[in-house]
Amino acid sequence: MAEQHDVVIAGGGPNGLLLACELALAGVRPVLLERLAEPSLEPKANGLVGRVIEALDYRGLYERFSGTPGPAPRTPFFQFGAMLLDLSTMDDHPLRTMMVPQARMEALLTERAQELGIEIRREHEVTDLVQDADGVTLTVRTPEGEQEIRTRYLVGADGGRSTIRKRCGIGFPGVTDDSFTAWLGSVAIEQPVAVADSGELEVPGIGRLYPASFRRTERGLFAYGMFQPGQYRVFIMEWHRDAAETGIAGLRAAAGRVLGTDIPMRALEGMEEPGHTTAGINSRQADRYREGRVLLVGDSAHVHSGMGGPGLNLGMQDALNLGWKLAAVVTGRCGEELLDSYERERFPVGERVIMHTRAQTALVSPGPNVTAVRALFEELLTEQNVTRRIVDLMAGADIRYDMGVEDPHPLVGRWLPDVSLRTEHGPTRVAELMRAARPLLLTLADAPELVAVAEGWVDVVPAKLAEDVEPTRQSEDAEPTALGASAGVRSAAGTGAGLGEVEVVLVRPDGYVAWAGDADTPGAAESLRRALATWFGKPMR
Repeated sequence: MAEQHDVVIAGGGPNGLLLACELALAGVRPVLLERLAEPSLEPKANGLVGRVIEALDYRGLYERFSGTPGPAPRTPFFQFGAMLLDLSTMDDHPLRTMMVPQARMEALLTERAQELGIEIRREHEVTDLVQDADGVTLTVRTPEGEQEIRTRYLVGADGGRSTIRKRCGIGFPGVTDDSFTAWLGSVAIEQPVAVADSGELEVPGIGRLYPASFRRTERGLFAYGMFQPGQYRVFIMEWHRDAAETGIAGLRAAAGRVLGTDIPMRALEGMEEPGHTTAGINSRQADRYREGRVLLVGDSAHVHSGMGGPGLNLGMQDALNLGWKLAAVVTGRCGEELLDSYERERFPVGERVIMHTRAQTALVSPGPNVTAVRALFEELLTEQNVTRRIVDLMAGADIRYDMGVEDPHPLVGRWLPDVSLRTEHGPTRVAELMRAARPLLLTLADAPELVAVAEGWVDVVPAKLAEDVEPTRQSEDAEPTALGASAGVRSAAGTGAGLGEVEVVLVRPDGYVAWAGDADTPGAAESLRRALATWFGKPMR
């Protein structure tokens, strides 16, 4: 008989690994199948950008990834379409960045998955599947030969060429832009071009170049980052290319054509010769994220340009959105209709990422008309409200899910900010309360009627009640609000925007607010009851 499992994940990249961890935290042990025998060393993502960095902090993973304790600092500078975003004077913007190669991410997430007891099977490739009303039967190629595995649910995290998506007959509409070739490689660049200890490059004929910045010319785009002294990740978009060139010679020649001058570079010792190329870019999105008992996350569901680095912010938040929902269905707490909310919430986010990455690709294209548009854009970006709109888009901070709440509080559907709190056990912050990946009820003022409503879900939704949680400070100069005061929470100095005036906040495991309100609002108790039932099933008691 075929093996039997609750959940199988096909694909062991960051999205599949994070999803496996989320399921395990929620009480479901998936089996993860990965086609490759060893982790790939092929250059891929250079790091993380956006809200996913805060989400990792909410799971206690930020310090593991960055080497420093949270919260993650805001980045003072970024780019949009190879144009500078100066964020140094914006104290409360949401954009964070973290330089960490994808291979390192996968190693760290694999380590975490193993700590949680997740079984990872390498050299296991799903080649076919058949599903029925009760589950999915997989045909898997293994080192020992073909194997049949049975699972209640299958998640495809197997990349842009997803076998899972294709076998389910899910369409992948979109466009292919073949007007350029992209080069990516890890190389050594030495002095005097490499400026000692700074990560900067002093390029003859051009001047000083800076890590994580972009240089656009009429021939293409040049960008780079430095992970450790002397070792650089180089990215090039070139509008014309000699198809015969490959490897380090091809990468160096492409950089020379784009910049109009030579940058001496060589292969890193102990690594394969760089020079990975991609002809053009696909911008595509699956026409649905779910087919019965099969779901898609990450590149299996959407592919797009890497401009602005949004890929893992999008894919890993797919995993965070789906994990707790799938676990709730598998364990019987919620019905399958909860899974419908995954596509409903995440599909529009994927659309927006495809939109802004295509816009950025257009903005780096050659030609005098594009140059004129860029000049206008650069004027607009001197306006702080315009920059904030762009930064919210890049960070994924403009997401507001429809939680089905009538006349919702401004917090509902949005990410719960990592404000500082004070409890009877001492100071804490939202991120530390979210580490268990469970729903959370924050009672920030005296609201016994609303607390009583939530008692039926106490086994599912742990509560930090009014006697346990209070604001640390209302502002930098104010004294802490008294316990139970109706003013609600304000952030501590340096933590950014607070929660405003609110008494009770119901938070989903993915960090988004399912309900918020005050006891004296007409219908508040019934509205909270509906929210609890919608997201966390029937009351347990």
